[in-house]
Amino acid sequence: MSTPPATAPRATPPRVAPAERGATRIADRVVAKIAAQAAREALAGRSEGVPDPHAAVTVHHDVARVRVSLELDYPADLADQCAAVRRRVAQRIEECADMSVPEVDIDIEHLHATPARPAGRERRLR
Repeated sequence: MSTPPATAPRATPPRVAPAERGATRIADRVVAKIAAQAAREALAGRSEGVPDPHAAVTVHHDVARVRVSLELDYPADLADQCAAVRRRVAQRIEECADMSVPEVDIDIEHLHATPARPAGRERRLR
């Protein structure tokens, strides 16, 4: 019987860092869901019956362009509410998806009148 020829030990391939093994792609619709949830968080405490915000997102090279459509209570400071939505949406997308958000466009589709509250005692006519 002949013995098989001795083979040289196999060289182990060099280890590749986890970040260099492949790419992770987050779908635009996933980023849109993050944006819509962030807008809801920014507008917490709205009156009942106001529909939830919707978002549309376009992602290109880890840069997200966001458009949020929402309905707001009125009278209220609309600019302040929109600024809060912009800040929260950009912050959450950067945290959750590790994307930069250079702009968040807001479309106010409808205003909902809130019932007027009396500013003290009401006077009743007799």
